Amino acid sequence: MPATCCSRPLTPKTVSDALIITIDGPAGTGKSTVAAALAKQLGIVRLDTGAMYRTVALVVLREGIDPTDGDAIVRACAAHELRYDLNGDPPRMLLDGEDVEPFIRSAEIGAIVSEVSVPPVVRDVMVRMQRAAAEACPRLVSEGRDQGSVVFPDAQMRFFLTADADERVQRRVKQLLAAGREVDAESIAAEIAHRDHIDASREAAPLVCPVGAVRIDSTRMPIEDVVAEMLLHVQAAVQGA
Repeated sequence: MPATCCSRPLTPKTVSDALIITIDGPAGTGKSTVAAALAKQLGIVRLDTGAMYRTVALVVLREGIDPTDGDAIVRACAAHELRYDLNGDPPRMLLDGEDVEPFIRSAEIGAIVSEVSVPPVVRDVMVRMQRAAAEACPRLVSEGRDQGSVVFPDAQMRFFLTADADERVQRRVKQLLAAGREVDAESIAAEIAHRDHIDASREAAPLVCPVGAVRIDSTRMPIEDVVAEMLLHVQAAVQGA
């Protein structure tokens, strides 16, 4: 899996040359939406690490691999080119040059992605890929579940996003309905609870609030308010650097 690259100019100049912002949190807290909006406000790139794991899950699904067999997963991925295209608008994952965004958001991928992300050997490969992206493009907002705790523990700004369980389920239901998919709230709730359990209990890089991270409860906050609060923290961190 080759290193990613970033060639487009990054602005504004009020942001330091090297700026890594991490947003961690469980499923359904709005990480992806917030990360995209924050990156746009700052004029920097968003790194969607969930898309990376989902692309690995797509390889697993297409090739009929056991989603818990880390060594087999790594071997299969090594036979393909997995690349996060930071120059895309928006940035997205490519698998052997194929834009896989339409496929990695399916229910089938969602059902196995947490299991695929458990094996330490898989996480090691993903961590290297994510750090390579930051080396190539050192001004980005990176969102996931271990960004501030494991991948970028020295990030200039770290956030941990939370929300009530019921709110997280309703957000996921709305997201799927907007995508034209049939949904069952009870199934969504069970899926989120299952993912929470796996994320929190896995041996390698479990989901935790990174030390020193700013914790934001987004339950009753519109997205724009969450982003505005984050911008204030980023501004203070940059000015104090």
